[in-house]
Amino acid sequence: MPEKFTYPYKYKPHALSLQASAELQEYLQHQNEWEHNFGLKSGQEGKVIGKMFGVLVVQTTQGEIGYLAAFSGKLAGGYHHAKFVPPVYDALTEGSFLNNGMQELTRINEEISSLKEAHTAVNQHKIAELQQVRKENSIALQAMLFNQYYFLNQAGEEKSLREIFRNNAGSNPPAGAGECAAPKLLHYAFKHHMKPLALAEFWWGLSPKSAFWKHGAFYPACREKCAPILAHMLQDLVVDDMPS
Repeated sequence: MPEKFTYPYKYKPHALSLQASAELQEYLQHQNEWEHNFGLKSGQEGKVIGKMFGVLVVQTTQGEIGYLAAFSGKLAGGYHHAKFVPPVYDALTEGSFLNNGMQELTRINEEISSLKEAHTAVNQHKIAELQQVRKENSIALQAMLFNQYYFLNQAGEEKSLREIFRNNAGSNPPAGAGECAAPKLLHYAFKHHMKPLALAEFWWGLSPKSAFWKHGAFYPACREKCAPILAHMLQDLVVDDMPS
């Protein structure tokens, strides 16, 4: 059993994390419940998108040991899949402010494209106005989205994503904050009164954009998006010292 929780920014996966990761990877290799192009099979349609997965070894209030699994962002176009914890906030529900806002941004983009095809001086002025409206709408939509994310810690204390970044980083959250595997796993564990024991995150699939991500390799939690969130979520947990 782990004596302390995993230091998330530099670690050697605990034996239990390795066992949980191996089981999850076996599932990813053979499941047929959803289709996602990781770039590992020939002939698959769609864009190749490698994905970060995480496992969190936990202990229940009954003393049982098991693990939770999560993926970063979306998987196969959605947030909800069997075997994985749900998102902290589901922005894709039908009729949500985000879907409505994205539809409006799409409409503005289409209008801008149509005006650009005409090449008139009047249209140039209208295009500039629409581009400003698009920018303002996008900023407002992002702010509304961040206001929906709330994260728990072991003490049951809940903080919003914007509050966390304002207090810890003195800035607004970056795009995608709150959708990484580690915060999703910890939030679910605390919500269901489970004790986190060990964490590990690994990359699954090819990475066309960067040679940094290697299929099957383990990686630390990202500091830009996760460090302020984890600072709140790991309060009162006894965490390993940073390895030398």
